[in-house]
Amino acid sequence: MAEAALVALARSGNDPDAFGELVRRYQTRVFRLVVSILGQEFAADAEDVAQDVFVRAHGALGSYRGDAAFGTWIYRIAFNLAISVKARIRFRVPHVPDSALASHLSTGPSPDATLEQQRRQAAVLACVHELPEVYQSVIRLHYWTGTSVGEIAELLDMPENTVKSYLYRARKLLQARLVQRGVHA
Repeated sequence: MAEAALVALARSGNDPDAFGELVRRYQTRVFRLVVSILGQEFAADAEDVAQDVFVRAHGALGSYRGDAAFGTWIYRIAFNLAISVKARIRFRVPHVPDSALASHLSTGPSPDATLEQQRRQAAVLACVHELPEVYQSVIRLHYWTGTSVGEIAELLDMPENTVKSYLYRARKLLQARLVQRGVHA
């Protein structure tokens, strides 16, 4: 069924499954957008935020005018909510998954190599956090969630060439900041 028809059915309340279908179509992309803003270390929070996006969208469906595509509208809700949540959680220590703890117990690289890898990873994460918000999002979407340039353009409501430009600039800024910290590629 066409998206416009689903939105109309969901707004009317005559088909309770219509909004569920919209959620199904957009849930993965909304989650990717939210996790790109919060960071992978807050993936559990990103799941909660993504769910809240759909709760808020359902409640605000009556105010959706249809000037923009439904996807653009819901991505804007997701972006705004994720930015708001990021401001609240930035001082909280992220949850360390059990798999990370288990990797320290297994046999593998030497403790020195592991420590160096952890230092590099911490430096990269710190440098990513220093980037402007939109650069953080494109970097996380492209490199951490494997989202294509076209999909990033749709999620962030910008032309593909702008996404490419942001990726280029973000990589250059990251490289410069890593060099300042003594971390080389």
